[in-house]
Amino acid sequence: MKFTNLLQIKRLGIYFFYDKDGVVDDYNIYFLQDLMKNLDDLLVICNGKLTPEGRMKLSSITDKVIVRENKGFDVWAYKEGMEYFGWDKICNYDELVLVNFTMYGPLYPFKEMFDEMNLRDLDFWGITTHHGYDFDPFGTIKYGYIPEHIQSSFICVRNEMLRSFEFQNYWDKMPNVNSYGEAVGFHEAIFTKSFSEFGYKWEVYVDTSDLKKHTYYPLMLMPLELVKNRRCPVIKRKCFFGEYNEFMTSTTGEPAVELYNFIQKNLSYDLDLIWENLLRVENMADIKNRMHLNVVLPDNFSKNNNILEDEKIALVMHVYYEDLIEKCFEYAKSMPPEADVYITTSSEKTKELIEHKFAELKVRKVKAILIENRGRDVSSLLVGAKDIIFNYDYVCFAHDKKTKQFEPYTIGESFSYKCFENILGSSDYVYNILQQFRENPRLGLLTPPPPNHAAFYGVLGTEWGANFENTKELAERLKINVNIDNHKEPISPLGTMFWFRPDALKTLLSIDWNYEDFPEEPNDNDGTILHAIERLYGFVAQHEGYYPSWVMSDSFARLELTNSHFMLRELNLSLFGTVGHHYSHVQLVHTIWSRSLKFLIKQKMKGILKRVLPKFAFNLLKKVYWKIRK
Repeated sequence: MKFTNLLQIKRLGIYFFYDKDGVVDDYNIYFLQDLMKNLDDLLVICNGKLTPEGRMKLSSITDKVIVRENKGFDVWAYKEGMEYFGWDKICNYDELVLVNFTMYGPLYPFKEMFDEMNLRDLDFWGITTHHGYDFDPFGTIKYGYIPEHIQSSFICVRNEMLRSFEFQNYWDKMPNVNSYGEAVGFHEAIFTKSFSEFGYKWEVYVDTSDLKKHTYYPLMLMPLELVKNRRCPVIKRKCFFGEYNEFMTSTTGEPAVELYNFIQKNLSYDLDLIWENLLRVENMADIKNRMHLNVVLPDNFSKNNNILEDEKIALVMHVYYEDLIEKCFEYAKSMPPEADVYITTSSEKTKELIEHKFAELKVRKVKAILIENRGRDVSSLLVGAKDIIFNYDYVCFAHDKKTKQFEPYTIGESFSYKCFENILGSSDYVYNILQQFRENPRLGLLTPPPPNHAAFYGVLGTEWGANFENTKELAERLKINVNIDNHKEPISPLGTMFWFRPDALKTLLSIDWNYEDFPEEPNDNDGTILHAIERLYGFVAQHEGYYPSWVMSDSFARLELTNSHFMLRELNLSLFGTVGHHYSHVQLVHTIWSRSLKFLIKQKMKGILKRVLPKFAFNLLKKVYWKIRK
């Protein structure tokens, strides 16, 4: 169908929205405001719930806002949206736009796209294509594979097809959709091919037919190409938080961060719209991986070694061991002369030694604070320094560190080295950290990566230890409502040494903590509130609208890269040789462990049955088992 009168095109839009809390973020409003410039009417249909503030926001765009039960995914939301209008009314429009909340944009005005597509002779169209693949991962697709299709997050259907028996019958007889796999199999994967086979013409605005050999999913895996060179007006939300293995199996991990950098440098789209939504809804580990929230800074020169006139900077350091005073002093020397330094300790004698030594420090102010020996470094920050923290723009927290559970002691000393070098490695390095905060207003926390050497290797993958439930309970107590998942690591300072903006930890720092909130000494137990707080720091920052990031000096990054590559290579050589890629190895290990576990369980059950059953009954059970197996 080709439009004959380009000046009188009537469009109806149905926008599907879902948020588990019913919150409408500003990215939705920005998207709809621009979309409405190309529509005559719009229905917003919400699955689940909607806050009063959310309804008010959406009502500023359209007077048609419906909340329905959260079932049927987007497919049944569209179906009920069409039923709301009825076929007679829908057929009065030249074009129906079915669109959902899973995209950020527009990066370029939608008018560009509509003006271009108005000139094409089509029955239905979309923005981007998924090139499909030759199998059905869900077992729900009638073709037995995923065919090439328009991505269902944005599909436009023109009048002749709207009036057709096939289109109306397709929606009238849409089966119930009870899972994501069924949403794909019953609609998204088959819509394009089905209506193409009915004789209807289709195209997409962003042609990626030349990229079929590059990727099956250009909008996810080649978004920079689509946005930069093909003026794609939308990007997928999931690009910034999806499972990282999707990137690693096809790229070196660059799609999201390169896209973000291009938008930041070249387009007018407000990236705060992305951060506001991501930090509120998604898991921080997923965001960190996709966005590569890792900072490597020089430690032998600085971009800017000036402190702004109104900037206030502090170091809070807890020192317990007398024999580590000198070491702590040497690292404290990295602070700029405009900084204030506070040292907490639990012994009057240690306090005197600290005051004597730190009197040599060339900073604006030095103060030693006597605290109780209860709560260790955590109470140092949350109790000992609580009255001064909010006087500062940026704060570094550090503490002396002895890890004696592992021998030789160099293992623990290297952990301490990793923490100190990556927060107070040199004065130039500290200036660079401060500049990083200035340049990235959403940055709330800078922390060294977790330890991975020697006996600490096991930390990778077990970052929660025995502390998921107590961390989750503490978060709920503090009303921290972010995505915390026990299968995904906390992006927090395991070692409790970090730089932060006080506003990023406001929820935690504003609590009236007391020493009695923490376990008495001696305390060698895991699973305490101390360990929960250690893992909560990054989630607190996320709750406040900031992100945490790993930070390393360029000197230390050389060690980290060598260590990581060496460990991965040794693991590959031991287990896999040179076959396959990372994710196939992970799947292989899972399979091996799963089968091994099933075998062990079977052997254990066999032994139990042999002990409790009479011999004839056990032998009969064996015969039945093997008959079934055959």
